[in-house]
Amino acid sequence: MADIRIVPATERDVPRILELIRGLAEYERLLHVFEATEDRLRRTLFGDRPSAEVWLAFTGEECAGFALFFTNYSTFLGKPGLYLEDVFVKPHLRRKGIGLELLKKLAAIARERDYGRMEWSVLDWNEPAISFYKKLGAVPLDDWKLFRLTGEALKKFA
Repeated sequence: MADIRIVPATERDVPRILELIRGLAEYERLLHVFEATEDRLRRTLFGDRPSAEVWLAFTGEECAGFALFFTNYSTFLGKPGLYLEDVFVKPHLRRKGIGLELLKKLAAIARERDYGRMEWSVLDWNEPAISFYKKLGAVPLDDWKLFRLTGEALKKFA
C-alpha cells in the first residue's frame, strides 16, 4: 500500500482512538473488560501528565490503526525503554503493511530517544501476530511471566 502516513495523535483524535481501542478489545475477546471513555483518554493521554503516546496510521483519508506506548526503564541497561501497550489495524486493512509501518515508526522513536529496547506482550493464541513479530527479529521471552494486580485484588493489596 503506497499511501501510509504515521502521525502523532492529538486531543481532537480522542473519539478515533476510543473507536480503535474498542476494535482491539473486540479482536482480543476482551470487550467485557473495556472501560475506556473519551473523557478518561483525554485526561490520561493529553492532560497535564500524559501517561502514554499514541500514533495513528492513515491510508488515504481513513484512519487505519494505532499504536500506544509509554516508557519503562531497564535498570540493567541504565536506560529507558519503549513499551508498546497496543498496536491495532482495522481488520479490512490488514496485510497491507500498516502494522509494519507503525512498528517501524516506534523503533525509530526508540532509537532517536536513545532507548535501550522496545518490548511488548502478545496473547498466546494470537499466532498471526507471534509469527509476524518473529519475522521482524523480535524474540519471545519464554522464561518470563507477566503478573498483574487490578480491580479488587489491587484495592485489597493497597
